[in-house]
Amino acid sequence: MKESKAKNILIPTLALFLICLIATVLLALTNQVTAETIEQNAAETANAARSEVLEAASFSEEATEESTGLTYCVGQNEAGETVGYVFSAAAKGYGGDVKVMVGYDLSGTITGFTILDCSNETPGLGQNSKKPEFMNRFPGKSGELTVDKYSNDGQNVQAITAATITSKAVVKAVNTATEAFRNLTGGASNG
Repeated sequence: MKESKAKNILIPTLALFLICLIATVLLALTNQVTAETIEQNAAETANAARSEVLEAASFSEEATEESTGLTYCVGQNEAGETVGYVFSAAAKGYGGDVKVMVGYDLSGTITGFTILDCSNETPGLGQNSKKPEFMNRFPGKSGELTVDKYSNDGQNVQAITAATITSKAVVKAVNTATEAFRNLTGGASNG
């Protein structure tokens, strides 16, 4: 009877262990095979986003602005002259981090803006931050921005209806990028 109980425990335990071991090995192999492709796709997506927020520029390798820890690239024209900077930033939204990319000209004016990831935000509310109606509220602005429920004038960015937390997170991420731009360029800004 005791032998039967041990057998009833040992066999399923051993089978479960083997299944887990095989699954782990297969996942590791899949990761090893696809890692380079995933990395290449991520780089292509980042380059496309950079070109979207700072048009007509080629970009340097990513670097890190020391005081904020944000990554950035320098945008250069065909003559090799610096025409602007592109920063990636994130801030805590309603459901998780909202990641953005912001392009600046040399005076500190936002040339372009895109949401890289807002997948943790509420569908139909916070995820509306990826819509052009919201993203187009940033280009042309400079300096410290604030969220306003009704106005998109001056330093105000009009919040998304029923998604104020996400709107504030996006503006916070942009303000962090603006701070990094100022630190990197010695304070250039219109705002």
